[in-house]
Amino acid sequence: MFPSTHWSVVLAAGRCQAESKMAGLALAELCRVYWSPLYGFVRSRGHTMHDAQDLTQSFFAYVLEHKVYARADRRKGRFRSFLLASLKNFLADAADRERTLKRGGAQIFLPLHEEHAEEAESLFQTHGGTTNEDWLFDRSWAEALVAAGLERLSED
Repeated sequence: MFPSTHWSVVLAAGRCQAESKMAGLALAELCRVYWSPLYGFVRSRGHTMHDAQDLTQSFFAYVLEHKVYARADRRKGRFRSFLLASLKNFLADAADRERTLKRGGAQIFLPLHEEHAEEAESLFQTHGGTTNEDWLFDRSWAEALVAAGLERLSED
């Protein structure tokens, strides 16, 4: 099995503004590692590619704005389980909200790197036939974690 998210990254992300540079780097790392698995999960729920990108970006904006990551507790389980449950709640709330604004209207989005979106869509296409959404998320998360590790290794 793949190692869990380093709790030091989660804790660094939750630190006060005095250490904003370190917290910002930790948040960027969490967003980079989890974007593809979360996107794949949203796609597995039947959303189109563009809607899934919007929902994933909106979820990250929500997580950052409300500092959801700071509520994670390692004694209660894995960070990825916490994040997936948070996404499920976010999607349920999003379905209840009125959808009058179209893509990009009056929303602040995190920058989306097209190559990340293409990789996430490729992962969804490869594994999207499964009926188990949680398995798809775990599989995408593992692949993203391996890719991030290989990227760090090549940088070193």
